This record gives sequence, structure tokens and C-alpha cells, in this order.
Amino acid sequence: MKPVVHLHIGQYFASKEPAIIQTVLGSCVSVCFYDPVTRIGGMNHILYSGEVRSSYDYNARYGINAMELLINEMVGLGAVRSRLIAKVFGGGNMFNFDQKNQQGIKNTDFVVRFLELDGIKLVAQDTGGRFSRKILFHTDTGKASVKRTNANINVNKKGKGFIDTTKKVKTIPKKTGDVTIF
Repeated sequence: MKPVVHLHIGQYFASKEPAIIQTVLGSCVSVCFYDPVTRIGGMNHILYSGEVRSSYDYNARYGINAMELLINEMVGLGAVRSRLIAKVFGGGNMFNFDQKNQQGIKNTDFVVRFLELDGIKLVAQDTGGRFSRKILFHTDTGKASVKRTNANINVNKKGKGFIDTTKKVKTIPKKTGDVTIF
């Protein structure tokens, strides 16, 4: 049985041993990295896009720190940066604010741009919409599952169990309660 690691805002975790990393996202974004050769995987939980607001704050809740800290942790475990693939989740529009000022959009834009600039291949993405998401990521296989919940529904409310669907990004379910495997 694989151990389950629960991530909260500003945390990250990487492992070369089989584990399941779990988190719940609203406007926050998580990036799951995987090295398919060494089978090392990891995930972060980003609250704010971009750089830190203080020169003394190295907290992983900021995008730039969360990305670099996780990648460095994985490289320290034996992953090779140039082989990493990424899956991005979250960035929901949780409130009825002006669309261009949504933190979820800013978070998603930041991580996608970071991946582009770093040359890391983005292989799956489930972002935006008025959803919260529960993510399960398997560090040894690189597989992730996503369960969506309406933004106006309590995230802790029990719903249907996880089901296998598809790996393709383009076939994301239109309704909540479905689970997509990436």
C-alpha cells in the first residue's frame, strides 16, 4: 500500500519511493512533475503567482519558490531536469470577480509560462472554470486523477468515488463529480 501525503498551501513533496500525493485546490495551482526514467515524482501547492513579496520570504506558497524548490528536491533525489514532464491543475475562478483579475488565472498563467521558459513539457492540464478540485498524484507512475466539485459546494461534502476515464487533456468532463485520469 502506497503512503498518502496530504499537501496544504505552500507545501511541496517529492519521492523516489511509490507514494500518492493528495491536495485540494480552488484558485491555487498544483504542478505535478515526473521523471519517467527514474520514476521520481513530486507536486507543489501554489497560492500566489510569481515572485515573493519580501527578500526574506522563501515560502513555497509563491510560484517561483514552489517551482524551484520542488524541482531542486527532485533533482536531489536523482531526477534529471531535462526529462521532467508536468501536469497542471487548479486555477479555478472561485469568486465572481472581473475575469482578468482572478488569482487562479494569474497562477495558471505563471506556471505555464515558467514551464515554457524552462523547456519542461506540459503533458496535461485541467485549469480554470468554477470548480474546486481534489488531486491524487502517483509519484511512481506519474498518473494523476482529478475530481471536480462545484465552487459553491463544500469541498468536504462526500460525492461519488473516483472512476477511471481518460489520459487526454482534451476530454475533460463537463460536469462535476467525474474523475479524469491524466
